[in-house]
Amino acid sequence: MYLRVSKDEQSTESQWLALTEVAQRRGWAVVEAYEDAGVSGAEGRDKRPAFDRLLRDATQGRYDVLLAWSVDRLGRSLQHLVAFLGDLRACGVDLYVHQQQLDTSTPSGRMMFQLCGVFAEFERELIRARVSAGIARARARGKRLGRPRASAKLEERIRQLRSEGRGLGSIARELGCGSSLVQRVSRGAFPKTRAPADRGA
Repeated sequence: MYLRVSKDEQSTESQWLALTEVAQRRGWAVVEAYEDAGVSGAEGRDKRPAFDRLLRDATQGRYDVLLAWSVDRLGRSLQHLVAFLGDLRACGVDLYVHQQQLDTSTPSGRMMFQLCGVFAEFERELIRARVSAGIARARARGKRLGRPRASAKLEERIRQLRSEGRGLGSIARELGCGSSLVQRVSRGAFPKTRAPADRGA
C-alpha cells in the first residue's frame, strides 16, 4: 500500500483502513505500507523516500499489486502517472486505485491504463501548442524573447577586462554576471581570423 498526505498534521489512517479492507476482500496479503507524510504529490521521487522505496521494491519483485487511495496520492500530473504505471507494469506489478476504481489486473483496468497514455499524450500536445501560440503572439506584438541584453556599459567593461588578459571566470565574478555572457561578448570583441589559404609558389 502507498499512503501519502501533504501536511504533517494530516493522518493516513483513513487511507490505511480503506485499503486494508480492499486487500482483505480481494484475499491479498499486505506485505508493506509505504508512507510519505507531509510530502506534496508535486515533489519528485528524490523528495518522497517511501515512493522511491516502493519502486525499488517493485523491481525486486517484493509485491504483485500496489494499492493507493487515489490517483492524486501518486502524483499531480497525468504524464507522471502514466510513466509510473509504465514502470510498475515493466516490473510485472499491477495497480489498484480505490477512489477511481482503477485496477490494472482486470481487462477493463488495462484498457483504462492505455487510455491514460492517450490522454497524457493529448495533454502534452495541448501544452506544446499553447506555448507555441504564446510565443507567436509575443513576437507579433514586437516583444523580444530570450535573455535580456546586457547594458552597453557592462559589455564595454567586459571587453576592457578581456583586453587586459583577464579570464572569463574572473571577469564574471568581478562584474557579477554569468560566464556565458562574458564568453558571448568576448566572441564579438575578438572575432576569429581565417588563416590565408596557401596559394603555392
